[in-house]
Amino acid sequence: MSIALAGAEHQGSAKRRRRLGAEIAPGIAYWFAAPSIVLLIVTLLLPIIVVFALSFTDYELGALGISFLGLDNYTALASDPTFWRGFRNTLYYVALVVPGSVLSGLLLAVLVNDLIRGRRFYQIAFFLPVTSTLIAMATVWKYLLHGRIGPVNHLLAALGLPQFEFFGDPELIMPALAVIGIWQLAGFNMVLFTAGLTAIPADLYEAAAVDGIDRPWERFFTVTLPMLGPTTMFVIITSSITAFKVFDTVAVLTRGGPQGASDVLLYTTYLEGFQYLRMGSAAAMTIVFLAIILVLSLLQSRLLDRKVHY
Repeated sequence: MSIALAGAEHQGSAKRRRRLGAEIAPGIAYWFAAPSIVLLIVTLLLPIIVVFALSFTDYELGALGISFLGLDNYTALASDPTFWRGFRNTLYYVALVVPGSVLSGLLLAVLVNDLIRGRRFYQIAFFLPVTSTLIAMATVWKYLLHGRIGPVNHLLAALGLPQFEFFGDPELIMPALAVIGIWQLAGFNMVLFTAGLTAIPADLYEAAAVDGIDRPWERFFTVTLPMLGPTTMFVIITSSITAFKVFDTVAVLTRGGPQGASDVLLYTTYLEGFQYLRMGSAAAMTIVFLAIILVLSLLQSRLLDRKVHY
């Protein structure tokens, strides 16, 4: 009898401890998460709130006074030719870089994934542009594409083809910058596509072979490409966001020239805020830029998600 009572008391105390632990655990979890939450607010949310507030003012960098303007900064952007020129150039750059980087990354992944020897070497070699400092590499690209001393133009001359002033011709400046952007993104996209390729079950290829689909290009379009749907959607979204944020190459190589042909949104915003010191107008451009990135991401995820096979 006493043993039974002791067992019941032990079970009761164990239940009370578990109940107490269940009540205390959420509070402890919040305390553990508190540093990350504070860091997220201070480094991400608070700057966005400050920029959003400044976009409604006439604040200039270094000025002591500040006045509330309402939507004047946003209405001024609607009629600002410099802003719209930067917007068009950015869209043009994105339209060149995203398809080029996605297709080149997919091609590299398929080619490298089929290698038996040297696979790791080629993966590292193609991924090196991602790890390199783009500002330093932009100087190398400026030499490679130089109109007079560049190796690319020397090669064109040796082949009997006309030479080009890649960074001096308004019609060629954005394609030249796009080549650099594709070169930088292709290796990262290759790694993502390689991860997607390794996740495709081998049974699907065996089943396709049984059905008579044994040619490489048939297997690619019938099995590989549909199974890479989620990876492709992710790569397109990340490549679009990265391309839309182009700034380094423009700031180092062209500074918006020639004749404003390489002005992009971020560089225009940089000039507005840190050269002309009009922080209120620059903040409005930043908010518009963030809104465009958000809308593009939502549209791409909605449109592509309908055609993706999970």
